[in-house]
Amino acid sequence: MKKILHLSLLLAALVGMGGLVGCSASTGNTIENDEKLTVAKAQKEIKIGMSSAEVVEILGSPNMITTDDQRRETWVYDRMSTQVDSSSSSKGVWIVIAGAGGSKASAKSSQRTLTIIVKFDEQGKVRDFSYRSSSF
Repeated sequence: MKKILHLSLLLAALVGMGGLVGCSASTGNTIENDEKLTVAKAQKEIKIGMSSAEVVEILGSPNMITTDDQRRETWVYDRMSTQVDSSSSSKGVWIVIAGAGGSKASAKSSQRTLTIIVKFDEQGKVRDFSYRSSSF
């Protein structure tokens, strides 16, 4: 009689924790380290003759500033973003005393880089700009 009571309590506990049949779940998580700097934004908003203040307002602060032999500045914006998609699942059939089940997890990541180079003239106005984007 005690064994039947113990098995009944165990069965009730298993049912209360989600039933006798396991479930399957999949989630997708994205982690991005991107400051919304895009090729399209550079193409659309950066214009020859803009002031350095206008460039900062559009693109933010550059990663690096150099000067040439004529003391003209060159600003380099170098950005990288990483996207990670992960999923996991578990499923199984649980029997009151012994059980069988399994789980599976996977992750996929991709990276994008964007480099924008803005060259200024002696008056601090944009004289030229270029960009390069890659994905891997």
